Amino acid sequence: MAEHRSGPAISRLGPVVVTRPEPEAGAWVEVLRSQGWAAQAWPLIHIGDPQEPALRHALAHWRAQWSACDALMFVSGSAVQRFMNSPGLVRPAITPATRFWAPGPGTARVLAHALGALGLPADRIDSPPSDAAQFDSEHLWPVVSAQVGPGRRILVVRGRSDAQADAPEGGLAGHGRDWLMARCREAGAQVEVCVAYERRPAVFDPPALQRLAALTAPGSVWLLSASEALAALPGRTAGVDWSHACAVVTHPRIAEAAQSHGFGRVVQARPVLPEVLRTLESL
Repeated sequence: MAEHRSGPAISRLGPVVVTRPEPEAGAWVEVLRSQGWAAQAWPLIHIGDPQEPALRHALAHWRAQWSACDALMFVSGSAVQRFMNSPGLVRPAITPATRFWAPGPGTARVLAHALGALGLPADRIDSPPSDAAQFDSEHLWPVVSAQVGPGRRILVVRGRSDAQADAPEGGLAGHGRDWLMARCREAGAQVEVCVAYERRPAVFDPPALQRLAALTAPGSVWLLSASEALAALPGRTAGVDWSHACAVVTHPRIAEAAQSHGFGRVVQARPVLPEVLRTLESL
């Protein structure tokens, strides 16, 4: 994607607004501040437990029966944490042959930690190569397609939002996940879906919204990892001029959303912190 630019130059003195959900937002802020950036955590999405009884029942079922699947695909680190870090997760008596799919390195790291707690090695994880152009389902598919065929059962562990869209590693709001599920079904696999968490827009009081609006001044940078987060903003920040702010985004679809939102400058980076830091240095 070509850079969209009409804003001012960026300095370390300007605010860097981290919009990822917690606990990622806090971790990113800590690293950014250690590198001299004036980072602030403003999570625009809240991660919570599923509320519908049917979803909670299905989640309990798959936590007990996951080892009957040939592969589990986790759309995000939140999916891993909400599914695996539970007393209801059953550890089978016999080590299963299950593979674990992750769309990018962030999810893979969280998954490796969770598998270690189960006594399973990290080499069970399949994810796009570190030099992939994007970390998403389209780049995961060539890695895992040989595992898929008739008689195979794939469990997709995902989230759900008010817009029925979650954002995996690169912020692909549900489209990549659905695309991969379609490829699996076309290959003859049985695809199951489990909702492990819900994504809800963060709630801010009027003073907080005023402080948030002030972070759009010249020299400000917003780190955006989900178009869903932007979709929640317009009604709460009406009249705010975004043309002086820069958006660093992690997927072309988020770039389109940021441009439509009015950001004066939009730059794309892969959704890994070292690359985001390099992008900030280049602004």
